[in-house]
Amino acid sequence: MQSLHKEPSVNHYEMLHKVSRTFALSIEQLPGMLREAITVAYLLFRVSDCIEDHDMLDAADKARLLRLWADVLKSLAPVSALTCELSSLDGADPEVYVAQHADTIIQQLQALPEAHQRILINHVVDTSLGMARWQEHGPFVRDEAEMDDYMHEVAGRVGWLLTDVFALHSPAIAAQSDKLMGLGREFGLALQTVNIIRGMRKDFERGWIFVPETFCRDAGLDSVQLFDPAHEPAALQVLGMLAGKARRHLDNGIDYIRLLPRRLRSVRLFCIWPLLFAGRTLALSLSNPDVLRTEAKITRAEVQRIVGISGVLCWSNALIDFYYKSLLRK
Repeated sequence: MQSLHKEPSVNHYEMLHKVSRTFALSIEQLPGMLREAITVAYLLFRVSDCIEDHDMLDAADKARLLRLWADVLKSLAPVSALTCELSSLDGADPEVYVAQHADTIIQQLQALPEAHQRILINHVVDTSLGMARWQEHGPFVRDEAEMDDYMHEVAGRVGWLLTDVFALHSPAIAAQSDKLMGLGREFGLALQTVNIIRGMRKDFERGWIFVPETFCRDAGLDSVQLFDPAHEPAALQVLGMLAGKARRHLDNGIDYIRLLPRRLRSVRLFCIWPLLFAGRTLALSLSNPDVLRTEAKITRAEVQRIVGISGVLCWSNALIDFYYKSLLRK
């Protein structure tokens, strides 16, 4: 892509704050170009998320628009082709607002160095095409392997992108790239598994169940019965299976952080904060029947406490590991 010199009409940092105060907190403490690249990457992924999640679009339209977005990123279609398609959606929704201003994000992408552009384009294209494939697959997950396949497309590839971008900025990370890539995927799967647990009810109400059918069968249920109060004890068994899976991915995410050089404090904190937030959310969800009816969320006070404590402990792998385990306890 060639760089553009036109000033964007919408500030991309303002868009970042519109869609996620928590991730904005993590991203904005990164230095210089790293902050810029990951802000742009995050917003590119949110365009894909908007198309995948919006309840006014049917599955066929979602698949088509996700492929159109991939073509925009590959310079095979103008960004206006996508924004025109999305113009009728309600821009009061922050995620829709971001997608409707995809032209601004593309301008910011084109202002990045070529190496950053290639990484972001490759991974966001692959994620968008993976999402399109899943829209055509349908709103069900047969087994854990299918769940992992879906989560890889929407989150595991994010871990790959982050590792690639970090490696551009740190020879020490580049030297461990092969090991970090595998754990980076696990990092993404950890956050997504907790998101699936947290959003089980909301996903069900929009017609999707990301819980493997095999998990339900092992508890003597079919997928729809997960949300029937008459089957709550069995549903909590399924929740326990999901929580165990989330814990395994989270533990691998901690291993990812342990490999990051301690002198790269901002990069470590960028990874530590969402992982600890996810760990605490998992603790609040475990054996909690309210998860079957609504979302489990950590409070703003808990977010601030985790940020403050981990900011002091982040230099030590042993202390971060101890704090992580303490957050998993109710």
